[in-house]
Amino acid sequence: MVSEQKRAVLGHYNEGLSFYRNRRWDEAIVEFTKALEIDAADGPSECYLKRCREYKKNPPPPDWDGVFTMTTK
Repeated sequence: MVSEQKRAVLGHYNEGLSFYRNRRWDEAIVEFTKALEIDAADGPSECYLKRCREYKKNPPPPDWDGVFTMTTK
């Protein structure tokens, strides 16, 4: 059974992911931040939050398909 807390985290994560895929960085950042406020250890939300901040500074190319390409090891 999934706890109410985890359900809330998943709800914000899924909203954030939808915004991320549509290049709506600010809205995605808000959702991933809300997920982390509920569960600071939520790795996926933390990862996507970092990606959103990076893409906000350096947007992906117009033909971006949502895949993240690592530039450093």
